[in-house]
Amino acid sequence: MNQAAPIRVLIVDDSASVRQTLAGILASAPDIAVLGTAADPFIAARRIQEEVPDVIILDLEMPRMDGLTFLRKIMAQRPIPVIICSTLTEAGSRMLFEVLEAGAVEVLPKPRIDTRQFLTESSIRFCDAVRAAARARLRPRRAPSRTVEAKLTADAVMPPPLPGRAVAETSRIICLGASTGGTEALRDVLEALPAQCPGIVIVQHMPERFTAAFAKRLDGLCAIAVKEAEDGDAVRPGQALIAPGGRHLLLQRSGGRYTVAVKDGPLVSRHRPSVDVLFRSAAQCAGGNALGVLMTGMGDDGAAGLLEMRKAGALTLAQNEESCIVFGMPKEAIDRGAAVRIVPLERIHAEILRFGAAQGLRAAPNTDPGLDR
Repeated sequence: MNQAAPIRVLIVDDSASVRQTLAGILASAPDIAVLGTAADPFIAARRIQEEVPDVIILDLEMPRMDGLTFLRKIMAQRPIPVIICSTLTEAGSRMLFEVLEAGAVEVLPKPRIDTRQFLTESSIRFCDAVRAAARARLRPRRAPSRTVEAKLTADAVMPPPLPGRAVAETSRIICLGASTGGTEALRDVLEALPAQCPGIVIVQHMPERFTAAFAKRLDGLCAIAVKEAEDGDAVRPGQALIAPGGRHLLLQRSGGRYTVAVKDGPLVSRHRPSVDVLFRSAAQCAGGNALGVLMTGMGDDGAAGLLEMRKAGALTLAQNEESCIVFGMPKEAIDRGAAVRIVPLERIHAEILRFGAAQGLRAAPNTDPGLDR
């Protein structure tokens, strides 16, 4: 039986130590091969002419040509999945969104090697990002290796739900989970929502220090309020709370009122924040008062949690394959029977409004009346 060819990666960074660290991280994965390294975009362009990589890891601050300019040239001339690895995107939302809008499939901070834990988590994060990028819907690609390291479930953060436990009716809430491709997909959904909509809680796989800028930018683009979640924040209509990078986000309930808890903990389903953790907490405290939506992303984070939500009486949706950048997470949920319906990205906002309208919230004028129930 032939094994799939390894994913070939080109590392472009002007720092020799960063190139060496990234090459060492990727070399630890049997399904990934470092095709080469380059100190600036001009050297990288020559290497691409010799052999086209499957994925490029690209810095932004470099001599002779900055990474954003090079990214735009790549996408205009010969699209290749690109992962941005830079400290610049941590500093502000403008640069973060510019690289995402230019076509980057993922944005990661520079790898940290100050402790064994951070180096281990950086290795997991970068290898998973490369695998996801190789599957991104930019061009034809081969199937990736199925090599998967051991991972924890949501049991590591909170106990599983008790069977048969009923949840009293309260205000309706929305739980969204996404990974690769999710930053732009979430922007599409949230921008389409009117100010009057159910409260929303979101887990988007992003590193720490990135989510505050992400939330700030969305807040300036959307009619609803968007903020990075803080421990104890209330879940309110017309507002979306985004899990902070590097922390788990859980839904909590006191009477008819929902708040969120921000907690430390191990990687769950290889991620922190984990969609499984959020969805499990929603299953336990919201039940049929919640709508769960699992969107684009690689892996299976959120699939088990979405099934728990469905069993607890929640309406559950999975984004369809055609509109996903990477169909991994929604596909896993569909295969497990976790999704009540499968919907394209452009209809998710209408599903949110219909779910809220069932409790008397006003639907937006562009809600599609022909959606299947």
